[in-house]
Amino acid sequence: MTSDIKLKDFISGVKRRLAAVYPDGEADAMTRMIVEDLLHYTPVDAVLKRDVPVSDFIQSRAEAVVERLLRHEPIQYIFGKASFCGLELKVTPAVLIPRPETAGLVDMIVKEWGDRPDLRVMDFCTGSGCIAVALARRLKFPVVDAVDISTDALAVARENAALLNVKVNFIHEDVLRLAPPAVPEYDIIVSNPPYITEHERGAMDANVLDYEPGLALFVPDSDPLRFYKPIGAYAVKALTSGGKLYFEINPDYAEAITQMLVSVGFKDVVTEADMYGRQRFIIAVSPRDYD
Repeated sequence: MTSDIKLKDFISGVKRRLAAVYPDGEADAMTRMIVEDLLHYTPVDAVLKRDVPVSDFIQSRAEAVVERLLRHEPIQYIFGKASFCGLELKVTPAVLIPRPETAGLVDMIVKEWGDRPDLRVMDFCTGSGCIAVALARRLKFPVVDAVDISTDALAVARENAALLNVKVNFIHEDVLRLAPPAVPEYDIIVSNPPYITEHERGAMDANVLDYEPGLALFVPDSDPLRFYKPIGAYAVKALTSGGKLYFEINPDYAEAITQMLVSVGFKDVVTEADMYGRQRFIIAVSPRDYD
């Protein structure tokens, strides 16, 4: 990039370089993020100030960002933040980048439970804390616990809770070694655990495979329900009467997860589609409602 170029030319140059690697819509979105983050211009500002010159310093910083994007590094890691449920969360390579599908899971819970105060909530495999923090913000005075095995992920989650001024009790624990609860204590148990099988790697994009944490993504082909089984067994004992378990799932295993939940004692188990029409969520009602 040369010095003293106008903003409109700067934007078109960035977009042109990114469009060589990314679809047009994605290149446009990345370009907007670069302009917003480096210049603090909204899309309206970018139009009104299209003839304003862009400094060499900003051009140099943008060049470094573009080079990283051309190596398929996620822009959320480059800028250290991601949008989720209307919130801005910190993200690092220690955590998955929150997805829109997961925001749909939060919306589902809030729609059903938003009017009830003082709920007890557990989020397993919390990662960045996106689900736990969003529920702590959007529910009425909840008590929220959140578990992860990664201390690095928990550090990010704690920062997000602090940045958004919510209280979440983060717990370092291995979900595969959950002890059964002494008494039912949760109204809501939610989890978006690792669920991509190893044989699915070949169909995944480089920006996910090369940069996002495999610990939070993959399960063995021989054990696709590795995390669902212990969480399901825990939830059947930990949910209070009227409580519900919410899973984000691999749609290929919707039937297997449903059958597993029935086998551990759940009676009312349903699947729900995500925004793309795929069976992405499972909801199971506490069996205490049927005792």
